[in-house]
Amino acid sequence: MKNLKAQFKLIFFFFIFLNTSNIILAKNSDKFSNAEDISNYFSGIVSTYDNQYKKSYTHFKSLNNLEDYHYTYSQYYQYSLVALGKLKDAANFSKKLENKKLNNFESDLISTIYYLENKDFKNASLYANKLKGKNQPGSLQNLLSTSLNSWINFRNISDLDSALNSLDSIPKRFENIKNIQKTFAHCYFDSPKTDGMFKQLTSGSNADYSRYYFFYSNYLISKNNKGKANETIRKSLDQYPENLILNQLKLDSERKNVNNKFDCKNIAEIIAEIFYIASNALSSQNNYLASNFYLNLAKYLNPNFVSFDILYARNFFIIQEYEEAKKIYIEIKKKGSIYSWYASKQIALIFIKQDKKKYAMNSLKKAFEKISNPTIYELLDYATFLKNNEKYEESIKYYSRVLSLIKKNNPLYAQVIDGRGVAYERTNKWDKAQTDLMNSLNASPNDALVINYLAYSWIEKGVNIKKALEMLKKANKLKPDNGYIIDSLGWALFKLKNYAEAKKYLELAVTYMASDPVVNDHYADALWMNSKELQARYYWKYVLKLKKTEEKLKKEIEQKLLFGLKN
Repeated sequence: MKNLKAQFKLIFFFFIFLNTSNIILAKNSDKFSNAEDISNYFSGIVSTYDNQYKKSYTHFKSLNNLEDYHYTYSQYYQYSLVALGKLKDAANFSKKLENKKLNNFESDLISTIYYLENKDFKNASLYANKLKGKNQPGSLQNLLSTSLNSWINFRNISDLDSALNSLDSIPKRFENIKNIQKTFAHCYFDSPKTDGMFKQLTSGSNADYSRYYFFYSNYLISKNNKGKANETIRKSLDQYPENLILNQLKLDSERKNVNNKFDCKNIAEIIAEIFYIASNALSSQNNYLASNFYLNLAKYLNPNFVSFDILYARNFFIIQEYEEAKKIYIEIKKKGSIYSWYASKQIALIFIKQDKKKYAMNSLKKAFEKISNPTIYELLDYATFLKNNEKYEESIKYYSRVLSLIKKNNPLYAQVIDGRGVAYERTNKWDKAQTDLMNSLNASPNDALVINYLAYSWIEKGVNIKKALEMLKKANKLKPDNGYIIDSLGWALFKLKNYAEAKKYLELAVTYMASDPVVNDHYADALWMNSKELQARYYWKYVLKLKKTEEKLKKEIEQKLLFGLKN
């Protein structure tokens, strides 16, 4: 898949190359008439787009003065410099653009951040003001320029009300981010309302503010109110028990050594958090290039905030730059035991993605064995990892261990008993599997995936098919776009010899899961029983070509191709 994407990118940039190289050559034939310069430009663009910043920097750095003719070069070169932590070089390049009257939003932003971190607030304010005219109202750039101007000018504001008024100019579409900044403003000015503002922020129901329990607790610790801080951490973990930053803070507060450094009196660190918010939003929109740009600016302003690195590693993981992600996760492992376990899980997942399952199993086993007293969440993580990697017998031991530590009213109970039930089913212990799956549904009756697993198992065993059908109808209403559930529903109808209706569902299932061998086989069977023999044979032959098709299914299909299906 990654190679296919790369081919599409190359084709895409080839067309850009055809359009832009003529412009470059026409405007500066002396400098850019040789193939090496054109190749460096083209390769630099592709490398930046692929978030391979060392490569893009190598290609771009030799192309002096190309900024005179091509904006994309300037923008992507700046992305590369920032990503490599070369902020001074990026600031110098931004100055070069300014001298040529070619400065853009990115260059003025880089200058603002560079001067801010170096405590040159006069110049930081100067460049922050330049940002205002380089964005559209209501845009992300508008949010950032407004926020930067407000916070940098807070140094010249003596009262909270004036500061809050300046934040009111943040566009309405960013109301949640405005509320976060207003809370930080109260903290910055040491307002007596700070405590109430944090409480109001974290109790908001229109967004997930779990992250801001950390900032609230951190504020309480700074005020030497450790008792209230610990109570806040405890309550927040009751609500968000697997939140990384909160779990690590709990451990850090006990050891009096906080790994995530944040001071609401430090303007640079507050702006870093604003950049993180922007970066996280861009990542959720799959814009990893821009996400990494803002994230690296955040890391420059506050290099000691681990969750910045977690997002950075996740971005690289998603775009399949596994080695870069692994390097970051290795550094994260050094930041505390909670982060270490999280990073170990991610590294193991990378090994699996790289077809190094043995390395994955060994690395996570070693990491797990280093935990002196694992929590139920770490035990569950490890059990699930073992199950997902077909170590069913081992996973059963850890699922059982978790079950011995929790009660049936624990929110985790349904998940744990379901996981063990699946492991029992995969090891041919059906009686135990059925008991666990039914207990899981008793605890969480609307879990569509568990309903599907139990119902499909019944169908395959030829028992309780009518009951399974009713259960799958319920599951389909709960999750109407799940291909597995739709397939199971169609298969139940098939087993009940309602072939016409079965075909409708199985045809839909194939649209959701076009490369799934079992789903395609089910659909082919339905086609055959609806007198569509030619089409059925087409789909059976297609299943034989799929890499994921197991040998047992291949043999069954070969028989179907020879003899068809009997009614």
